[in-house]
Amino acid sequence: MGNGIDQALSADWPYPRLVAHRIGGKLAPENTLAGFEVCGRLGYGMVEFDAKLSADDQIFLLHDDDLDRTTNGHGPAAQHTWQQLASLDAGAWFDARFRDERLPTLAQVAARCASDAIAANIEIKPCPGRDEITGRLVALAAKDLWRAQKPLLSSFSFEALRAARDAAPSLPRGMLFDALPDDWLGTVRELACVSLHADHQHLTQHNVRTIRDAGLRVLAYTVNDPVRARELAKWGVDMICTDRLDIIGADVVG
Repeated sequence: MGNGIDQALSADWPYPRLVAHRIGGKLAPENTLAGFEVCGRLGYGMVEFDAKLSADDQIFLLHDDDLDRTTNGHGPAAQHTWQQLASLDAGAWFDARFRDERLPTLAQVAARCASDAIAANIEIKPCPGRDEITGRLVALAAKDLWRAQKPLLSSFSFEALRAARDAAPSLPRGMLFDALPDDWLGTVRELACVSLHADHQHLTQHNVRTIRDAGLRVLAYTVNDPVRARELAKWGVDMICTDRLDIIGADVVG
């Protein structure tokens, strides 16, 4: 990497600068194992993905509360058992060549991260009314499934991240925000977070410096413009989460 910013990322921060949003970004069906092929081909060493619970509390990957956009299923995911969810096609919506790609379990993703030596940012994405149980079960599972490098947990849900903290305090946590609220520092300190994750459109050089001066790392999402990625890297943003794995590489962020 070779510049001052990257050299400042000490041994207590093992995560790479670039993070593949929903595993494959816009190059593979999101939140599926197919995205790992893209990550390997384009040299990405970290993935971000969304974890939620089925009706019978199996942990699987899906962004939306409903199944309709990214599978051939219909209705709320939380109303389906894992047996029902496991039969769905989660790839054909993206491209016919991904037909019969399945929704993966957290265990399957953990195994792939281990075999490919890829770090993970697990976004805890509870279905409505299931914040606490989702945070707790995801954290407990992640603690057991990731044996080498610890995954970084994150969530927009304070309740989910608090439950994750209580269930697996040894796992690092990052609070997700859209725009930064006035009380962001109190929130991340209460949850004992190591990082703050924010929409890049609301990040400025000043607030990046303020966040880092508070002892936190910074993740910016979802950055799909190389010029903006380069700017954020110069400001000291630690992780840049992107859909555009094909145009934002190590040569862009230094």
